[in-house]
Amino acid sequence: MTPLQALQQHHQLCDELHALALEENRFLQQNQRAPDAPLLEKKKALLARLDETLAALRGAQGDSGNQAALRQALEKTRARILQVLQLEKENEQLLLRFSLTGNRPVAPTPTMMPPGMLQKIYQRHS
Repeated sequence: MTPLQALQQHHQLCDELHALALEENRFLQQNQRAPDAPLLEKKKALLARLDETLAALRGAQGDSGNQAALRQALEKTRARILQVLQLEKENEQLLLRFSLTGNRPVAPTPTMMPPGMLQKIYQRHS
């Protein structure tokens, strides 16, 4: 496999990871809880494939031929990786926020007293 082919394969996987991170982000914002098992399994499978594509990138040999195409593919892949990292950071923050507020009982809102009630209470005790 040439370096360009390995990089294109890696970029395709990065696109899939980006789509999954978007899906997870939508889920977190709509449901305000941790994602379900199928989404997590999909993520684990993609991360296992990520290890494979990284190994293919490291082992890619051959004529790198078109340096301009390789450089362009590399920049596109870097940009996609940064997008994935940003989404994952946002997802972690959402997960943390929901895990901290999700299990705590909500305090009841105080009922409004009639304006004269407070004055009557003060008059009784003075």
